Amino acid sequence: MDAEELLHTWLEGSVLRPSTRAEYFRELAGPKGFLTWCTQQQPPIDALTARPKDIAAWAHECHLAKHLDGRPFNGPDALGYLATQHPEAARSHDRRISALTQYFEAAHDRRIITLPPNLQALRSGVPRPPGAKNRLDRMERTVLFTAIGGWGPHRSKHWRRDRLALYLLLEGLRPAEVVRIDTRHLHPQPDGTWNLRVPDEHEVLGPPFTLEPLTGAALLAYQAVRPEPADPTVHTLLLNDMRHPLQSRWPNKLVGEMVATEPLLADRQPPVTADTIAHTGFWDTPEEK
Repeated sequence: MDAEELLHTWLEGSVLRPSTRAEYFRELAGPKGFLTWCTQQQPPIDALTARPKDIAAWAHECHLAKHLDGRPFNGPDALGYLATQHPEAARSHDRRISALTQYFEAAHDRRIITLPPNLQALRSGVPRPPGAKNRLDRMERTVLFTAIGGWGPHRSKHWRRDRLALYLLLEGLRPAEVVRIDTRHLHPQPDGTWNLRVPDEHEVLGPPFTLEPLTGAALLAYQAVRPEPADPTVHTLLLNDMRHPLQSRWPNKLVGEMVATEPLLADRQPPVTADTIAHTGFWDTPEEK
């Protein structure tokens, strides 16, 4: 099965809304679509084995160059500029990355490729638009738990950290709080639970609360593989590839990549963001923290 045959097969059998299927087809096979761009390269690129750098080149050439004011599309700085200065373009870009994520998932499910490419670094992590629905409904939250449970080593080398981050959002922590968690304010309890106090941007500690069992289990799993920080004076819990604290945009980028694996969430309007999940909580009537 070639790249275009897969596209038709995937979309015809998808649970996506007809309007979303039409949009995804246009984004992938239209005049500026990824499959079209791949065939126009010299030599042509096989879309099914394309690398993240190929996808970044397509996104820049066909969609983003006019919004970046001469900046190269080469990493977090460009994505941050896009999210800040052109949020609508950033949302459209993230939606195209969601379409590609599902396309590669379909290729993986059909054993056409061994592993789908990790496109998390290509997301802008643009915040939720004003007026957007704050919480997932009961079914959407169930699908989110499915997405978290399916997030394993074939999707991210930091999958334990990523799962923990989503559970921390479900605890009601905001994205900026998740990346500020300090290991010195995590305290194991005799009954096996964990108490946590989160510092604000001025290092003032918030009130203590007890983590849910799923979060506690995810914390233990991550602690077993958490690297030592590059700077020994840093005590931030969640670390990036360079063993430094993560940026505040990271939770939104992670959420976007994770929910893109589940069509019932990827198709949601407005899009699911880290803030949406923080407003949702573990339960139908989450306790105030």
